[in-house]
Amino acid sequence: NFPRLEKKSDRRSDFVIAALGIALGLICALFPWYIFFNQDQFGVQAMKFGGTGSNSGRAGGGVVAERSAPLTAKDVPAANLDLLATGTVRDDADPAAASDEQPFPADAAKFRMVHVANGRAMIQDDAGLWMVQRGSILPDSSKVSSIEQRNGKWVMVTSADQVIELSR
Repeated sequence: NFPRLEKKSDRRSDFVIAALGIALGLICALFPWYIFFNQDQFGVQAMKFGGTGSNSGRAGGGVVAERSAPLTAKDVPAANLDLLATGTVRDDADPAAASDEQPFPADAAKFRMVHVANGRAMIQDDAGLWMVQRGSILPDSSKVSSIEQRNGKWVMVTSADQVIELSR
């Protein structure tokens, strides 16, 4: 028979697991506050739209592309192309509608402002909810001129001089 040795319980692994659990709990508790205090880094960022020709994505971010001068006729290699437009145009049996028979343009898209926070507004139209800020294009093709508080109520002023109040 061998002599029995008393087992020393090794509690180090228990402390490591407990410390990891506490650290994970603190991270889960404090990370939302970090996002709350640094909303400019995590919030909705404006997309840059328009006919600028660059596809840089987010305004103020993304990959910066080197833009060279536009192509000229000398830059395009000479190709053996027939530049004479050829084809047939069929006689149209149905002439174009007279001006008095043409439909009127559709009404401007209707939308309403449902929430305001941090200089941004949430609007709702038939297609859904949208976040807009100063300079954003609205469903009626106007732009947001400002989002401000007048007489204790939030309003959005558009480039068409339309004042849209916060709806409850």
